[in-house]
This record gives sequence, structure tokens and C-alpha cells, in this order.
Amino acid sequence: MRDALDATPYDALLLLSFGGPEGPDDVVPFLENVTRGRGIPKERLKEVGQHYFLFGGVSPINAQNRALLDALRKDFADHGLDLPVYWGNRNWDPYLTDTLREMAADGRRRILVLATSAYASYSGCRQYREDLGAALTTLEGEGLEPPRVDKLRHYFNHPGFLEPMIEGVLASLAELPEEVRAGAHIAFTTHSIPDVSADTSGPVEGHGEGGAYVRQHLDVATTVADAVRERTGTPHEWRLVYQSRSGAPHVPWLEPDICDHLEALHGEGVPAVVMAPIGFVSDHMEVLYDLDTEATAKAAELGLPVRRSATVGDDPRFAAAIRELVLERAATESGTAVKPCALGALGASHDLCPAGCCPARTPRPAAAGADSPYA
Repeated sequence: MRDALDATPYDALLLLSFGGPEGPDDVVPFLENVTRGRGIPKERLKEVGQHYFLFGGVSPINAQNRALLDALRKDFADHGLDLPVYWGNRNWDPYLTDTLREMAADGRRRILVLATSAYASYSGCRQYREDLGAALTTLEGEGLEPPRVDKLRHYFNHPGFLEPMIEGVLASLAELPEEVRAGAHIAFTTHSIPDVSADTSGPVEGHGEGGAYVRQHLDVATTVADAVRERTGTPHEWRLVYQSRSGAPHVPWLEPDICDHLEALHGEGVPAVVMAPIGFVSDHMEVLYDLDTEATAKAAELGLPVRRSATVGDDPRFAAAIRELVLERAATESGTAVKPCALGALGASHDLCPAGCCPARTPRPAAAGADSPYA
């Protein structure tokens, strides 16, 4: 890392997220944005939206992004990094295209992008890059010169992402009754995706069963479980499980589901469970509903003590990790050799997504990759 906190050649950071409704009237229009092109009837979207209506029609993700923005700006200012931070969403206000238009008007020419997804997959990486490409095309169509955008590498194994999760699991274990604590199982959870999407996640040479998506999550789970054992002196059985499945029942998705897993553990006589949502950056709707509501209700039905550990959210260590990733990428772009920071067995991920990485059935042009027309 260079001595001076200089992000050259970059002149801005864009926080790019999924977006979510901020009131009951927003729910169906938001879901229409998410499912555009799939022909899903509005009545069906109202049924799907019940998860949001349980929470007043408000997704927590936007508030959590605002908190992360504040944390990033504070960290940058505290460390003398003069880099403005913007925010855009794929599916709700502030929309990505509007934010990029604002950035172009502000004279931003080289932009780094932080996606609120830490792992490789079509929905967690390539789709963000496709939306970036579509937004840049829109700006070109309006006669604007689009800025160049580069995406920060996958940060699933950065210490600033892992350490808060390790502490979250330790805190949840400590909350369990002492008589069941030592035998508690750790269920590491992430978003289920179709098997075919998992198998083709990451670079082509790594495609196969589970692809990079499963390998990266297993690496994080192993690292967290090992750290918990080292700090407590107690080994805990664990498994990577899945949640938040959607889509046609006949299409194979990653399994087991967290609720099915809780039932299986109960049948095996496991005395308690910590659910650790390692696949999520913050406590958004999938965490609040699928874990805090649905899975917690299943555990209560079984009489199984359960705790849910915290996500990273706006933890200062995560903000510091983003600063380090920004400086790492800036140094690389400027021709300075740096040693990327990563824990676990997989090492640091690639800076530039290669051709064929995380393909879609019908891909669109994507920014920030080796096959990008927007270099």
C-alpha cells in the first residue's frame, strides 16, 4: 500500500445495491422492477409482497445503505482519503442511472464500484455489471460521455468482512443457555440460487459442481468456524445451508433449506443452533423474514434453542476494509505492486471479471469486465 492515501486514478466510489421499498405503496412497483420481463401478474406480486407488508412495506436495506454510506464517508475523512461516495440502486430510488448521470455532471470520470454482494454469481456480480452497462448506454444515448467504471474485487474473505462475522457468532454462542452452548451447531446461511447458476459462477476454469459461489461460502464458513474454535477452545459442528429460494419448483436450487436443516438437526438431538448469515452484507428482508421470522418460528415449534448472529452492516472494520480495497485497486491501476489482503484458502479474487464469468442464459453487455465494451 502506498504511503499517501491517494485513490488516483479514481475520483469517486459508487455504492451499488439492490434497493427496496420504503412504504406500502412502493412494494408492488418495486417487485415489478425486480421481475421485469418475466410476465408475473400483479396479483402474484401482491402475494409475494406480503413479506414486506409484515414490516410496514419498508425494506430495511435502504436505511442500512445510508448507514454504510455514513460509515464509509467517516472512515475516508478520518484517514485523509479525499474520495466522494455516491449511492445508486438497481431496483429502486436512488436509481443507478440517475446516480451515474449525477456523477457525470459532477465531472467524475473514473469510478470504483462497491456492490453489496461479496460473492461470485450471476445475481451477485454479473447482473450488477449488466445494469452498469445498461446505465452507461443510457447516458451515451442522452449525449453524455459516460465515465469509466471498475468494480472492486469480491471481498468475502477480507479480514474486515470476516472479523465482524466471527464476533457475531461468538456473541450468539454466548447468548445460548450454558447447558447447550458447547453442543451448539452453526448453520452458515446464504441465498439459495439455481444449481446451474452456482455451477457456472466464477471464472470458466472453475465451473463445476457449486462453482465459485459454493467454494467461496465454504471457505468463509471454514475460516469463521476455525476462528470460533481457536477463541473458545470448543469445536462446533457446522454446515453451509440455504434460504430465500424463489422460482419454479421443478428447477433445482441449492439445498438444504435452513428450515429443513433445523428439523434434521432436531431429529439428531442437536441441543441448539446459531444461524450465521454469511451470505448477506446487512440485515435486509431475507434476513429479517427468512431467518428472524420463518426459521426462528420453526425452531420454536421444534423446541430448539436458536440464535441468529449479526451481519457486517456498517461495522467500522468493514468500512476500513473498503478503504483498503479502494487503495489496493488504485495502486494496481497506477502500476504499483501490492499484496492483496485475504484470509482463508482461496486467496484474493480477481480485479477484472474474465470473459465467461458467471454467465446468464441471455446475457447483456456488461461493464467492468474483460469482455466489456465500456473500457
